[in-house]
Amino acid sequence: MRIAIIKRIYWQDKRTCIWQWRLNHAASSIVLPPNEPSVSNHQLLLRSLEECKFSTNSTSVSGTHARIIKLGYQTCPSLTSLLVTTYLSFNLLSFARQLLNEVPYHKFNVVSCNLIIASFMKMGNIDIAKKIFRKMPKRDLISWNSMIGGFVKNVQFQEAFGIFKKMLSSNIEPDKFTFSSIITACARVGALDQAKWIHGLLTEKRIELNFILSSALIDMYSKCGRIETSKAIFESVRHDHVSVWNAMINGLAMHGLAMDAIETFSKMEADNFLPDQITFIGILTACSHCGLTQQGREYFDLMRTKYKITPQLEHYGSMVDLFGRAGLLEEAYEVIQEMPMDPDVVIWRAFLSACRTHRNLELGEFAVAKISNLDSGDYVLLSNTYCSVNKWDKSEKVRSMMKRNGVNKSKGKSWIEVNGVIHQFKAGDKSHCETESLYKVLEALIGRIRHEGYVPVTELVLMDISEEEKEENLNYHSEKLALAYGILKSTPGSEIRVSKNLRTCLDCHSWLKLVSKVLKRVIIVRDRARFHHIEDGVCTCGDYW
Repeated sequence: MRIAIIKRIYWQDKRTCIWQWRLNHAASSIVLPPNEPSVSNHQLLLRSLEECKFSTNSTSVSGTHARIIKLGYQTCPSLTSLLVTTYLSFNLLSFARQLLNEVPYHKFNVVSCNLIIASFMKMGNIDIAKKIFRKMPKRDLISWNSMIGGFVKNVQFQEAFGIFKKMLSSNIEPDKFTFSSIITACARVGALDQAKWIHGLLTEKRIELNFILSSALIDMYSKCGRIETSKAIFESVRHDHVSVWNAMINGLAMHGLAMDAIETFSKMEADNFLPDQITFIGILTACSHCGLTQQGREYFDLMRTKYKITPQLEHYGSMVDLFGRAGLLEEAYEVIQEMPMDPDVVIWRAFLSACRTHRNLELGEFAVAKISNLDSGDYVLLSNTYCSVNKWDKSEKVRSMMKRNGVNKSKGKSWIEVNGVIHQFKAGDKSHCETESLYKVLEALIGRIRHEGYVPVTELVLMDISEEEKEENLNYHSEKLALAYGILKSTPGSEIRVSKNLRTCLDCHSWLKLVSKVLKRVIIVRDRARFHHIEDGVCTCGDYW
């Protein structure tokens, strides 16, 4: 007589477990399973696993897993591969990982491997996806696309570029999905050289532009600092989808070209294209970056009245940012109060940032009180607010609170593309292979700019120390290091493009303007919010950012 016993077994990491069937057989009644599953059992188990994906109860997967083991089919590739994806559909990551450790997944067919790679990438488990991809005996276009798209979604852009190049060297022809992903990677990094190369490949391989690729190209060039190229592409492609219009409007907004964005919106209306929620986020952002408060009000009303679009959190956030940047803090707070939903942390941070810019301690403290889980940026904004009015004791309390809560200040990072290679720098960074030469250029530049009348903006350095020490803190901000490296590696008079993960500080902005004037260089900086196109000491932001 067979007695089926369910036994809970802890796997190697002792943190996860699975219900696994073990069979106790009478010594005389052991029956070995066949080498290949019978058609009926195999089909039954496959059908059971497929049905599990539509269940809300994960125990159904464990039950099917148990039957697979009981029937002796635990090494059957078609069943185990489907079992892995079924576990992943329930977010049972540890079970799926353990199963992969115990079965010969290199025998899975290419379709199964592609599904598993896509699932792990979606869950952010890049290393497992890479391991499966490496051991695949055969890969198709979908395999490569799953890896490239997965890297992009997980913000691993250099990995995406690397595997794209390997794909080309493997004589696999990229398709529209490949180009859509890799163009997005270029946009996120702001890698102009890579962008031009990939656009050239797209043209060379005669890939037909659909609205997805058209939008991606417009977005890519605008985020690489080439808004004129974005405009040219926009004019040359079909405007057959709202996303094409949105890419152009948002690109213009990012570059502070509010009037161009408004003109594009008017053309969109004239062509009888209905704007959507994203369109209005772009147009409100454009108004915000240029201080067009009245126009912003009008577009917010237009969205609700004419187009019957219900404002979402992002639209209310844009209005808070619009009024906050203009110093209309009461109006910004009024927007928050009148929202039909609870304001999220992003909205309170936009309000806090405006309070810091306009030195309103009372409202700044109020905003901080509304943020339930403070991160480093919130502490820094509040501390900056105190520093701006020389409230050093309160600034010190904020920094002490950060230490007590184990919160570290987010470091500024800047990167620059030189000959197709991305070089990244942190504030005070000395890890670069050309650090000595870089710092020589920077020190010489600091001296020259000071001689031209540069006065450091030290009011927001987070400590009550001497002015000389404050200057030392400001001298080695990440964008200054990136710019110095760009000067070191480029020819006189050439354009320099720098990207930064945070908002450019007031001191760096002033310094960059003087550098552009003294060296007669065009300097383009992309910070967290927008582009700064600096030439002959003047920035396109009009010092309003």
